[in-house]
Amino acid sequence: MKSHLLAIGLSSLVIVAGQAKASQLQSWYYDSSQNQLDLTTTSGIEPKAFLLDNPNRLVIDLPGTNFNSDTVKRSFGKAVKEIRLGKPDSQTTRFVVELAPGYDVTSQNISIKGDSRSHWSFKFNSFNRQNNPIVGENREDIAIRSTDASTFAGVVNLGQEMAGITSQIRTLLASYKSLNPGIFFLDLDTGNYIDINGEKRFAAASTIKFPLLVALFQEIDAGRIKLTDKLVMRRDLKVGESGIMQYKPIGTKFSVLETATLMMTISDNTATNLVLDRLGGAAKVSQRFRSWGLQNTAMRNLLPDIGGTNTTSSKDLVRLAALVSNNRLLSPTSRNQVLGIMRRVKTNS
Repeated sequence: MKSHLLAIGLSSLVIVAGQAKASQLQSWYYDSSQNQLDLTTTSGIEPKAFLLDNPNRLVIDLPGTNFNSDTVKRSFGKAVKEIRLGKPDSQTTRFVVELAPGYDVTSQNISIKGDSRSHWSFKFNSFNRQNNPIVGENREDIAIRSTDASTFAGVVNLGQEMAGITSQIRTLLASYKSLNPGIFFLDLDTGNYIDINGEKRFAAASTIKFPLLVALFQEIDAGRIKLTDKLVMRRDLKVGESGIMQYKPIGTKFSVLETATLMMTISDNTATNLVLDRLGGAAKVSQRFRSWGLQNTAMRNLLPDIGGTNTTSSKDLVRLAALVSNNRLLSPTSRNQVLGIMRRVKTNS
């Protein structure tokens, strides 16, 4: 069963983008509801973190990492006043998470996790109300152990990098200078892996249908959607390219199960749009993807997404496969239905 999931990750491997030369900050997202900052980079790093007083702030340095914009500042309110992004030197990207006046935090109240060395989460487990502000500036370093990134997606213990195969792939890539693929492969049994720009973000194309299918079955598990519910074809959801639903008249009704099956087995774009609409639209599903730890996966448009605005990464798709395989997102019944649908895929181009 797990071998099928490995193929899911492999389907995302050969996607092409421009040549990159250095480690880059791929994405970052602060979840105010969870008080958690997620960071992804295009290659492995060893972050450093420390706390400073007056004002109280958490500083996170990403050595050997660049980002593609000027200094960024975003305001959040509540306990976290703002997050600033800049470069203390030419080789380091720095995050400064400044707390609001009256709030304090200690290193004991911060948990740091990595499901790989290119994806890190910094979570404030609790905040302290500061009655007596500290005068001057004190520094408290936070120890980040390499073991903090020893578990992929929180479910698979990472083994060894597959150095022999990785070397062969890099040799092959050297013959194609115009290509810069994102590759991530994980053996779910041994934890051994290949990671070449695994966090690199690409236009998702039809690979976005995999997380959409999982989101749909989460709603089924929650009882908010039934497989027998009917979805109605609307003019604004009917599109061309892949699929057969486009040839049905406006107003045609399809069951949720039929729609989800067509979305996956023949990569039907109209079916995908019906599913997305039933799930509440792009913003809602993107938020759900982030809650799973998929920091590079987002929907911004209906299919076919000719402009390539819907995004994912090879590592995100393997993350999702690992979570599904280990029963972290779906009930056993829904997990089996999802895998059953995906095993019947007909489109293999």
